[in-house]
Amino acid sequence: MSLFTGRSFDVSLLGELVHVKSATATINDESAVATTRGVTNGYTDGKATCDVEYELDLSEFKKVQAAARKAGSFRDIKPHDSMFYANNGDDEDKIELFGVKLLLADLLSVDPESADKSTRKLKGFVTSPHFVRINDIPYLSKNDTRGLV
Repeated sequence: MSLFTGRSFDVSLLGELVHVKSATATINDESAVATTRGVTNGYTDGKATCDVEYELDLSEFKKVQAAARKAGSFRDIKPHDSMFYANNGDDEDKIELFGVKLLLADLLSVDPESADKSTRKLKGFVTSPHFVRINDIPYLSKNDTRGLV
């Protein structure tokens, strides 16, 4: 059976398929243990956020440039949905992020000793109450998003 690797994933960014050098999506869930007189007795639901990071070579970064040109600037690029999808014929994996607002991070890193391709890093964060879905299962509960979706 073939297992998933980073090469297995197709990544959509700004409505386009992009080839990434690397990509990460990190959920930060601030739920915490509840205590009374120092003794645990349950938990509290905390805020949840999701950060995303993409590293693209310069040819793939041109897709982001085109979106920025169309929007008027990089900061004017509207939040968009992003998806990471892999299917090997036996299994599939799908991560969906909703309302990703992009920020430029590492604009330039020059190493004259390196033979690696030049890259640019984008960071972003999820802005939609639809938040994140993992294989079509929402991360947030209906109670979390009540009145928002």
